[in-house]
Amino acid sequence: MNQAQETARALRVKDKYESDLLAKANVLGVGVGYRHRAGLPTREICLIVMVRRKVSAADLAPDDRIPAQIDGVPVDVHEIGEVRARA
Repeated sequence: MNQAQETARALRVKDKYESDLLAKANVLGVGVGYRHRAGLPTREICLIVMVRRKVSAADLAPDDRIPAQIDGVPVDVHEIGEVRARA
């Protein structure tokens, strides 16, 4: 599968599951982009789930855990902190 096809597939999965992901504790946003490893972007397309802060799976209710992949699309969790409007 080429990168355009992977991106289109990831966007379909995002559209299908975005509301479910946003309902989880700590989740602020969902997007599609490149997976990061050791702080650096790779060329792997994934769903990006943005959270206030990363929490260990043991500290989350089962329904609030974010899966490693959804419908075969990898998921990458990014900690973004608090989001505040600027004046």
